Amino acid sequence: MDSVYHMRGACRPLTAVWMLACVGVHAQVLAVDGPAVRILPRVSVTQTWTDNVRLSTDSKQADHITEVAPGVTLTIEGDRLKAYVDYALNEIYYAQGSSPRRSQNLLNGFGTLEAVEGWAYLDFNASISQQALSAFGPQSISNTAINPNQAEVSSYRISPYVRGKLGSWADYDARYSRIETDSDAAVASRVVAVDSTVKIKGDSSFRNLGWSADASSQQVDYSAGRSTQADRLNLGLSYALSPQLNLSANVGRESDNFTSLEKQSDGTHGFGVSWAPSEKTRVSVARGQRPFGTTHTLNFDHRTARTVWRFTDSKDVAATPSQSNVTGLGSVYDLLFSQFAALEPRVDERARLVNAFLRDNGIKPDLGAVNSFLTSAVFVQRRQDALFALLGVRDTITFVATRSDSRRLDLVSLAADDLSTSSLIRQQGLSVNWAHRLTPDYSLGVLVSGQKTSGSLGLQSTRLQLLNASLSGRVGRHALATVGIRHVVSRGNLPYDETAINFNLTVQF
Repeated sequence: MDSVYHMRGACRPLTAVWMLACVGVHAQVLAVDGPAVRILPRVSVTQTWTDNVRLSTDSKQADHITEVAPGVTLTIEGDRLKAYVDYALNEIYYAQGSSPRRSQNLLNGFGTLEAVEGWAYLDFNASISQQALSAFGPQSISNTAINPNQAEVSSYRISPYVRGKLGSWADYDARYSRIETDSDAAVASRVVAVDSTVKIKGDSSFRNLGWSADASSQQVDYSAGRSTQADRLNLGLSYALSPQLNLSANVGRESDNFTSLEKQSDGTHGFGVSWAPSEKTRVSVARGQRPFGTTHTLNFDHRTARTVWRFTDSKDVAATPSQSNVTGLGSVYDLLFSQFAALEPRVDERARLVNAFLRDNGIKPDLGAVNSFLTSAVFVQRRQDALFALLGVRDTITFVATRSDSRRLDLVSLAADDLSTSSLIRQQGLSVNWAHRLTPDYSLGVLVSGQKTSGSLGLQSTRLQLLNASLSGRVGRHALATVGIRHVVSRGNLPYDETAINFNLTVQF
């Protein structure tokens, strides 16, 4: 049975790529002039020497590690389909026999298909990455470390929806979403979340006054826990004080079993304010009351000619910890994608412009500040993210800071995870990357980051600090080479120090 499960898991990334490729073929039929399809195959080879491949506290073991990663990037920009898919299969070899040969999948895909013009749509996302099982276990920077606290986590989302008008008095939006998250670790829980939502929004006979009504149903199933459901109904009013300033309020009712075996029903209410004084500055604030407590969201975006700022603060129910971003490529990518809007309004051309900028400056698009962890029951999380980018003539600085507080909401569940052993998990992290263009083809990068995780018990504490320096540049027309050195210091549960030197060569065809 286990072999069947692992075979099924190994086939998932290939199946996802095949499905997205088939959608791309279908889009060529749907598009009037044919979509712009770009396929970029590549091969990446990385050589790493580390003095502590097992992240050991006392008896360090050095090793030479070889990674061979063929990959492909598929971009589709059509009238009906817009999609991005990046997949790589990473084969890892250990010269000193620290571990047998290992295979890792890396996948990042997302897009939207307009199935019926102006009415029916389909959103899809897919990702595979290496993540920490526990927030209190050994945290590693590299995916090649022999770390039992690390697992390959896959997540797939499909969301069909329709939207249109009800005569001349209202707009409607009906959406279904299914998200499945799984890992190759036997101790981790498989999570399936299904959401169904119907929204109606219209105008009243009073000037600047609008109304809305929405109903939603959610079910989250954990293979190692229990199933929870939540049904919600909301009625709302909005009033535009000016074209830039809008006020909103809502009342409703929610029925859920987050904190009990049977569903319990209670009233809800909330209000919000949104302000957009210019195209470069946007602020929105919302606060709500649900049966388990208060929720809120705060979003601030501002950009100038050479800087971009973003701050988010949210508190709500979550099924799995994740770092949210707009495109799926990463928070730094999203930041620069917004900044480059003034230079290139076309989405496909702007994406290539951002990717080229990140590649030439040696900046990771998914640069984060804290590592996630896996859960087996719904929880409440408050998360704050501050992001900043300064784009100089030859220097680029990116700043990412994150703080989160998580506590289990479903106390009925007997599933074991970090939030079952700690009533509160607090994570905070800071990551600063400086990139300096030495020449048009070569850049120097320095990355400094640190993260801290603490629980309600004294022994539940980890700290991870990283210093990384790298030199990257073009080797010929289609190759990019990078040489780097890193030093990692981890304290807390199973502390360790590691120093590593790596060389990477990526060739695009």
